[in-house]
Amino acid sequence: MKHIIFVAGLALAVACPVYAADDAKPATKKVCVDVKDKNGQPVKDAKTGNVKQNCKEVKQHKKHEGTKVPDKK
Repeated sequence: MKHIIFVAGLALAVACPVYAADDAKPATKKVCVDVKDKNGQPVKDAKTGNVKQNCKEVKQHKKHEGTKVPDKK
């Protein structure tokens, strides 16, 4: 009986594969913000003279379109 259930589950898994590759890695975007000191002035790098930045990778969410809510009468 266990073999029949195993074979049926295996056949079902092969017949209906799950496509999770689309959701495996969400779209990301690199966002950089200038570093500022206590007085609010940008901090510059000693060697190059450029403004220091903190950079992070953030997820981009998809905007879902919906239907307009009808106005109350």
